[in-house]
Amino acid sequence: MNTEATNDENPAAVADEAVMAPEPVPEPVSEPMQRLDAASIEHFAARFHAIAAEVRKDILSPEGEDDFVGELLTALFAKGHVLLESRPGLGKTTLVRSLGSALGLQFGRVQFTPDLMPADITGTTILRTDERGGLYPEFQSGPIFANILLADEINRASPKTQAALLEAMAERQMTVAGTTYKPGQDYTKGNDVAAPDTGTDASGMFHVLATQNPIEQEGTYPLPEAQLDRFFYKLVIPSPDDDLLAGIVTHTTGIQRERSETAQQVEGLTFEELQYLQSLPLLVETPESALNFAVALCQTLNPVNGRPSGLSTANEYVMYGPSPRGAQALVLAAKVRALVEGLPNINTDLIARVAGPALRHRVILNHRAAIDGMDSDRLIADAVSHLGH
Repeated sequence: MNTEATNDENPAAVADEAVMAPEPVPEPVSEPMQRLDAASIEHFAARFHAIAAEVRKDILSPEGEDDFVGELLTALFAKGHVLLESRPGLGKTTLVRSLGSALGLQFGRVQFTPDLMPADITGTTILRTDERGGLYPEFQSGPIFANILLADEINRASPKTQAALLEAMAERQMTVAGTTYKPGQDYTKGNDVAAPDTGTDASGMFHVLATQNPIEQEGTYPLPEAQLDRFFYKLVIPSPDDDLLAGIVTHTTGIQRERSETAQQVEGLTFEELQYLQSLPLLVETPESALNFAVALCQTLNPVNGRPSGLSTANEYVMYGPSPRGAQALVLAAKVRALVEGLPNINTDLIARVAGPALRHRVILNHRAAIDGMDSDRLIADAVSHLGH
């Protein structure tokens, strides 16, 4: 068992009629934000690309559809958790650590093993001796008290320990010995991380990035469907091609790089600004055509008794389809991508592009699919094509 936590260094910027994003981030006011303007969209896109550029100093990410750095940031700005799957040695830990450095957030890591207990993650209460010799309880916080938590090989821990993450992932809070705590605070301010009354406005700044090793299955506990559904995205990091592998070897086996060549906190980026940026995707418009496409895609992949799918392969291979969280993830991810591309609204093309990472872990296939060589990515692509994309 190995746990470590390192310290690398409400979205309320509002206006009466328009959301503005000058530097510094606007002071919160009481009235809700109404709509986006061009300056807010441009500011979001600039920050997104600046963060991605810092992370790519440590991680060589493919371009295009396999750009897992961009997809990871998409989930983060949508306030979501991410499940990472890849072969060993492809830089999952480095990716998450570099992300924490670029954002100036606290990074925590837990190596999941079969003997890991819930208290090893959340923390526990111990007895201390005061100056008079009396005993008093003191809470010792675990690695979950971070902004970005890497849950390494989460499928190696028992279901009991996996379940310890559920409340924190869903509610961004947890209960230990009857006391509720809130991870995901602004730890740069030096507050007591385990104080129950802190972090009431830290919603969205706690992200679980969990990894799975798809090779070794002995001694593992597959995540149940209910817990899989709590992850906003599932990203599959592909094996590198010849050019990318050569770049990785050159990047990691040469002379010691200068500090400026490694991921550093983006200049001027603050905890409050990150919260502000996370609030902007909610203001992106959702045309009825895009909403209907997201709903139709989820329903096509979710045949049930009395409502068969229009896609024959879905009727044949799908055991469980996406829950309502799947449709929510499609729309929220498309909103983030719309801001990155400078658009004030989403469209069906954006929905189709985010369908893979948003739905691949929510489409549970039956045994016949395994026999016939069908996987969820291929089935999602078939569903997208079936709907005209």
